[in-house]
Amino acid sequence: MRDISLVKLLPVEPRVPFIKGRTIAAVLSIIGVLLSMFFFFTKGLNYGLDFTGGVVQTVDFGEAPPEDVQVYVQDLFDGSGVQNISQPPGSDITYEYVRISLPLQPEADTPQATDVAAEDRTAQDDAQQIALQALNEALRSRYCPDAVVDPVTGEDSCHVRYDATETVSGKVSGELRRKGLIAVILALGLVLAYIWFRFEWQFGAGAVVALLHDVILTLGVFELFQIEFNLAIVAAILTIVGYSLNDTVIVYDRIRENLRKYKKMPMAEVINISINDTLSRTIMTSVTTLLALTALYVLGGPGLEGFAFAMIWGVIVGTYSSIFVASPLLLVLKLKRGARIEQTGGEAQTA
Repeated sequence: MRDISLVKLLPVEPRVPFIKGRTIAAVLSIIGVLLSMFFFFTKGLNYGLDFTGGVVQTVDFGEAPPEDVQVYVQDLFDGSGVQNISQPPGSDITYEYVRISLPLQPEADTPQATDVAAEDRTAQDDAQQIALQALNEALRSRYCPDAVVDPVTGEDSCHVRYDATETVSGKVSGELRRKGLIAVILALGLVLAYIWFRFEWQFGAGAVVALLHDVILTLGVFELFQIEFNLAIVAAILTIVGYSLNDTVIVYDRIRENLRKYKKMPMAEVINISINDTLSRTIMTSVTTLLALTALYVLGGPGLEGFAFAMIWGVIVGTYSSIFVASPLLLVLKLKRGARIEQTGGEAQTA
């Protein structure tokens, strides 16, 4: 049987002139970073409930959701969002649920109850509950105005049901936002320390710049398309940092080996050979990862859609930055064959 595996389709010794395209790549990267910063100051991130605080109510209409429910809810509450949630494949139910998110409500002057539990609640928590109650009453009044409650059995004839409620206070959301930012900064700092310890300082600086490039472009895409930014996306960004770093370290390690091997070869040519030496591994890893993430994006449902999208974009950008950002930066930073690079376990060969 004929072998048609991807490994056989890739060239054994590719010699793609990546370094020659470094100027064009630099221009594209700078434009992408500047656009991301522009979107940040103009559009901003579409923070989810994790970072803004508020209430999320899952509503089951018992049938296909009304077409005007989104407009109706947004007229009632500024900044609210309505998302349809499809049923899993094979389910007997064909209609969709509706996920309604209400932003953090301003504190309200509410009467305090006398029980201990009520005394411990803040005015802001009360405002959230008042908004949720107002939402439920508005939906009931609009979509089943003739419904009655049986005084004997307590059964409600209204077909609108409320399945799940999530509440995040403003204090918790602010803490989550702060910790998410610290996690990303700490990850970049530890990466710099690790690369600097393992390689020359130029390698560490190049890796961190490439990672910042990946993070900024990922945020830019979320700003451009206003995709909800929540804790799952922070986890995706940290995963992207790890993935991109792994790819960059492999290329850097090959560059260091080839600097020992080809002592008289120009630096740009050594870097280009090193990128090509690891190209097959880079393509195989990226393709297999993208296949899994694409399946997760298509079949994972709304809960994983944002995470999977961030990861898909991150894998693409991370692969690009390892080749066109991290490696060419070594030329800009004037990497030289220093004492640490010259240390070898055997005799070096010359080109």
